[in-house]
Amino acid sequence: MKYNIPAIIEGYAKGYFLMANDGDDSLDWYSSRKRALIPLDDRFRYPKSLQRVLNQERFTVAVNRDFEAVVNGCANRETTWISPQLQEIYWELHRSGWAHSFETWQEDELAGGILGIVIGGAFIGESMFYRIPDGSKVAMVKLVERLRDRQFLLFDAQMTNPHLERFGAYIVKNKEYQELLAQALGRRCSLL
Repeated sequence: MKYNIPAIIEGYAKGYFLMANDGDDSLDWYSSRKRALIPLDDRFRYPKSLQRVLNQERFTVAVNRDFEAVVNGCANRETTWISPQLQEIYWELHRSGWAHSFETWQEDELAGGILGIVIGGAFIGESMFYRIPDGSKVAMVKLVERLRDRQFLLFDAQMTNPHLERFGAYIVKNKEYQELLAQALGRRCSLL
Protein backbone atom coordinates (compact mmCIF):
# COMPACT_ATOMS: atom_id res chain seq x y z
CA MET A 1 0.00 0.00 0.00
CA LYS A 2 1.25 3.49 -0.81
CA TYR A 3 0.98 6.13 1.88
CA ASN A 4 0.90 9.89 1.51
CA ILE A 5 4.34 10.51 3.01
CA PRO A 6 4.23 14.34 2.67
CA ALA A 7 0.92 14.41 4.58
CA ILE A 8 2.33 12.15 7.29
CA ILE A 9 5.41 14.34 7.70
CA GLU A 10 3.16 17.41 7.81
CA GLY A 11 1.19 15.80 10.66
CA TYR A 12 4.38 15.19 12.66
CA ALA A 13 5.59 18.72 11.85
CA LYS A 14 2.38 20.06 13.41
CA GLY A 15 3.01 18.12 16.62
CA TYR A 16 0.85 15.04 16.03
CA PHE A 17 1.91 11.41 16.07
CA LEU A 18 0.36 8.21 14.72
CA MET A 19 -0.80 5.34 16.91
CA ALA A 20 -2.80 2.21 16.24
CA ASN A 21 -6.19 2.07 17.95
CA ASP A 22 -6.86 -0.70 20.46
CA GLY A 23 -8.56 -3.75 19.06
CA ASP A 24 -8.72 -2.81 15.39
CA ASP A 25 -6.53 -2.17 12.39
CA SER A 26 -7.05 1.58 12.20
CA LEU A 27 -4.65 4.42 12.94
CA ASP A 28 -5.33 7.87 14.28
CA TRP A 29 -3.40 11.05 14.83
CA TYR A 30 -2.81 11.96 18.46
CA SER A 31 -1.46 14.95 20.29
CA SER A 32 -1.06 15.82 23.91
CA ARG A 33 -1.45 18.91 26.08
CA LYS A 34 1.81 17.86 27.69
CA ARG A 35 4.81 16.43 25.87
CA ALA A 36 7.82 14.52 27.19
CA LEU A 37 11.22 15.70 25.99
CA ILE A 38 14.67 14.21 26.46
CA PRO A 39 17.03 17.09 27.26
CA LEU A 40 19.89 17.75 24.89
CA ASP A 41 21.65 20.00 27.40
CA ASP A 42 23.18 19.45 30.84
CA ARG A 43 19.83 18.27 32.23
CA PHE A 44 20.41 14.94 30.47
CA ARG A 45 21.60 12.36 32.98
CA TYR A 46 21.84 8.63 33.48
CA PRO A 47 22.57 6.20 36.31
CA LYS A 48 26.18 5.80 37.46
CA SER A 49 25.89 2.07 36.81
CA LEU A 50 25.38 2.87 33.13
CA GLN A 51 28.65 4.85 33.06
CA ARG A 52 30.46 1.61 33.97
CA VAL A 53 28.76 -0.12 31.02
CA LEU A 54 29.75 2.73 28.70
CA ASN A 55 33.35 2.55 29.93
CA GLN A 56 33.48 -1.16 29.05
CA GLU A 57 32.78 -0.30 25.39
CA ARG A 58 30.88 -3.57 24.88
CA PHE A 59 28.53 -1.94 22.38
CA THR A 60 29.02 -0.20 19.06
CA VAL A 61 26.43 2.06 17.49
CA ALA A 62 25.01 2.27 13.99
CA VAL A 63 22.28 4.14 12.14
CA ASN A 64 19.90 2.14 9.92
CA ARG A 65 22.09 -0.97 9.89
CA ASP A 66 18.99 -3.11 10.49
CA PHE A 67 15.97 -0.82 10.42
CA GLU A 68 13.53 -3.72 9.99
CA ALA A 69 14.81 -5.51 13.09
CA VAL A 70 14.46 -2.35 15.18
CA VAL A 71 10.87 -1.79 14.01
CA ASN A 72 10.08 -5.44 14.74
CA GLY A 73 11.76 -5.23 18.14
CA CYS A 74 9.78 -2.14 19.05
CA ALA A 75 6.51 -3.76 17.96
CA ASN A 76 7.20 -7.12 19.60
CA ARG A 77 5.59 -6.64 22.99
CA GLU A 78 2.39 -7.69 24.67
CA THR A 79 0.73 -4.29 24.34
CA THR A 80 1.87 -2.18 21.40
CA TRP A 81 0.67 0.83 19.45
CA ILE A 82 2.81 -0.27 16.50
CA SER A 83 0.39 -2.22 14.32
CA PRO A 84 1.38 -3.97 11.07
CA GLN A 85 0.00 -0.95 9.18
CA LEU A 86 2.12 1.44 11.23
CA GLN A 87 5.16 -0.78 10.60
CA GLU A 88 4.52 -0.36 6.86
CA ILE A 89 4.31 3.40 7.30
CA TYR A 90 7.64 3.43 9.15
CA TRP A 91 9.14 1.47 6.23
CA GLU A 92 7.79 4.01 3.73
CA LEU A 93 9.13 6.86 5.90
CA HIS A 94 12.49 5.09 6.08
CA ARG A 95 12.66 4.59 2.31
CA SER A 96 11.84 8.29 1.93
CA GLY A 97 14.66 9.30 4.31
CA TRP A 98 12.50 10.39 7.29
CA ALA A 99 12.49 7.41 9.68
CA HIS A 100 15.70 6.04 11.18
CA SER A 101 16.87 3.42 13.61
CA PHE A 102 19.65 4.24 16.05
CA GLU A 103 21.12 0.92 17.09
CA THR A 104 23.53 -0.67 19.55
CA TRP A 105 25.35 -3.82 18.58
CA GLN A 106 27.37 -6.34 20.57
CA GLU A 107 29.66 -7.79 17.93
CA ASP A 108 27.22 -9.00 15.23
CA GLU A 109 24.15 -9.12 17.47
CA LEU A 110 21.61 -6.30 17.63
CA ALA A 111 21.52 -5.28 21.30
CA GLY A 112 18.86 -2.57 21.19
CA GLY A 113 17.59 0.40 19.31
CA ILE A 114 15.52 3.53 19.11
CA LEU A 115 13.07 4.20 16.28
CA GLY A 116 12.50 7.82 15.34
CA ILE A 117 11.55 10.34 12.71
CA VAL A 118 13.88 13.22 11.82
CA ILE A 119 12.37 16.48 10.62
CA GLY A 120 14.77 19.42 10.54
CA GLY A 121 16.40 19.63 13.98
CA ALA A 122 13.76 17.46 15.67
CA PHE A 123 14.17 13.80 16.51
CA ILE A 124 10.73 12.38 17.25
CA GLY A 125 11.25 9.18 19.18
CA GLU A 126 8.62 6.59 18.40
CA SER A 127 9.79 3.62 20.46
CA MET A 128 12.78 1.75 21.81
CA PHE A 129 13.63 -1.84 22.71
CA TYR A 130 16.48 -4.07 23.79
CA ARG A 131 17.55 -7.68 23.33
CA ILE A 132 20.68 -7.50 25.45
CA PRO A 133 20.56 -5.80 28.85
CA ASP A 134 21.65 -2.15 28.68
CA GLY A 135 21.37 -2.14 24.87
CA SER A 136 18.64 0.50 24.73
CA LYS A 137 20.15 2.54 27.58
CA VAL A 138 23.47 2.81 25.77
CA ALA A 139 21.53 3.68 22.60
CA MET A 140 19.84 6.54 24.48
CA VAL A 141 23.14 8.00 25.71
CA LYS A 142 24.85 7.65 22.34
CA LEU A 143 21.84 9.06 20.48
CA VAL A 144 21.78 12.15 22.72
CA GLU A 145 25.51 12.62 22.03
CA ARG A 146 24.87 12.32 18.28
CA LEU A 147 21.93 14.76 18.38
CA ARG A 148 24.04 17.30 20.30
CA ASP A 149 26.96 16.93 17.87
CA ARG A 150 24.61 17.39 14.90
CA GLN A 151 22.97 20.54 16.36
CA PHE A 152 19.51 19.03 16.91
CA LEU A 153 17.27 21.19 19.05
CA LEU A 154 14.54 18.76 20.07
CA PHE A 155 14.32 15.12 21.19
CA ASP A 156 10.59 14.42 21.50
CA ALA A 157 9.79 11.30 23.55
CA GLN A 158 6.04 11.98 23.25
CA MET A 159 5.11 10.41 26.61
CA THR A 160 7.18 9.87 29.71
CA ASN A 161 7.65 6.89 31.96
CA PRO A 162 9.94 6.12 34.93
CA HIS A 163 12.61 4.71 32.59
CA LEU A 164 12.83 7.94 30.57
CA GLU A 165 12.74 10.07 33.72
CA ARG A 166 16.01 8.41 34.78
CA PHE A 167 17.55 10.18 31.76
CA GLY A 168 16.12 13.55 32.72
CA ALA A 169 12.94 13.43 30.61
CA TYR A 170 10.69 16.36 31.44
CA ILE A 171 7.23 17.58 30.50
CA VAL A 172 6.40 20.75 28.60
CA LYS A 173 2.99 22.17 27.85
CA ASN A 174 1.78 22.11 24.25
CA LYS A 175 2.44 25.85 23.69
CA GLU A 176 6.12 25.50 24.64
CA TYR A 177 6.39 22.28 22.63
CA GLN A 178 4.96 23.97 19.52
CA GLU A 179 7.47 26.83 19.89
CA LEU A 180 10.41 24.42 20.23
CA LEU A 181 9.15 22.33 17.33
CA ALA A 182 8.86 25.41 15.10
CA GLN A 183 12.45 26.38 15.94
CA ALA A 184 13.66 22.82 15.31
CA LEU A 185 11.91 22.62 11.94
CA GLY A 186 13.95 25.64 10.83
CA ARG A 187 17.20 23.71 11.17
CA ARG A 188 18.81 21.37 8.68
CA CYS A 189 20.18 18.43 10.65
CA SER A 190 21.05 14.87 9.73
CA LEU A 191 21.35 11.78 11.90
CA LEU A 192 23.63 10.12 9.34
